[in-house]
Amino acid sequence: MADKYDCVIVGGGIAGLQAAIQLGRYKRNVLVIDSNDGRSNLCKNYQNILGWPEGISGQTLREMGRQQAKSYGIQFAEERVLQCEKEIEGFNVITNSANYEAATLLFATGVVDRIPPELQQELYPCMGKTVYVCPDCDGYEVNNRRVLVLGSGKAGASLSLTLTYWTNDITYINHDKKEIGPLADTLMQKGITYKEAAIKKIIAEAEMLKGVILENNEIVYGERGFLAFGGNKVRTELAHELGAELLENQHIIVNPRTKETNVSNVWAAGDIVAHSEQAAVAMGEGLQAAIWIHKRLLEQEEKNNF
Repeated sequence: MADKYDCVIVGGGIAGLQAAIQLGRYKRNVLVIDSNDGRSNLCKNYQNILGWPEGISGQTLREMGRQQAKSYGIQFAEERVLQCEKEIEGFNVITNSANYEAATLLFATGVVDRIPPELQQELYPCMGKTVYVCPDCDGYEVNNRRVLVLGSGKAGASLSLTLTYWTNDITYINHDKKEIGPLADTLMQKGITYKEAAIKKIIAEAEMLKGVILENNEIVYGERGFLAFGGNKVRTELAHELGAELLENQHIIVNPRTKETNVSNVWAAGDIVAHSEQAAVAMGEGLQAAIWIHKRLLEQEEKNNF
């Protein structure tokens, strides 16, 4: 027989953990299933979160969140969910090693940034320290610094223009050499150096970006880096298979008040929801979803008692 839970949370990042903590405080029987390869694992330093003026790493936040959730009896499984099936009452959650029954579901599966495989090993140690992906989170960190935008096509060009708010020393390297059209003129007008060349090697020391070596062996130096390769993967397949409505960009549409999807008893929170790719926003959405999940469970329990 499958284990039964009040709620199964798919995804153990910032949104999933905050929801788990709140549901634990409601004394709910909850399982968090996490594949442990989420975006927050990569960020070495969030510096725009209340209470952490010196910053805190995503890994530390996750570890602290897990321990806090476990103190309320929340259970964890490090697995990958393969499928979620709707049943007469609740859901069947299938992983590669087990089946779990849930009265409610919360998807907090996040987004995977597209980083070319050949650059990952050298870039990952710098993520959140000297290399960033979100200007709203970390644009301040490049204030008046020499910045390299490593990207592809129009995505990289657009981010380069956004960063001119903080610095005038920007070089955009179009690694994939994709067409940028009229944006080439705009980059020139803004004083952004543009190079259409593949990156052969990242130059970094002790998590500090120093520059890159291009395919023609040219060295381009920089103090900070931003990534904008486009084509990020929004992990909404499981929710969509259950009937959750998506926007064209594959983010999930939710009720803004409750975070419930159009599928009854299915919620979503964090980066998979439209325009919420901030750690602090993910926390809030996870908490908000948990409140309404608890309300729904109370309703179900009252019906079952009659």
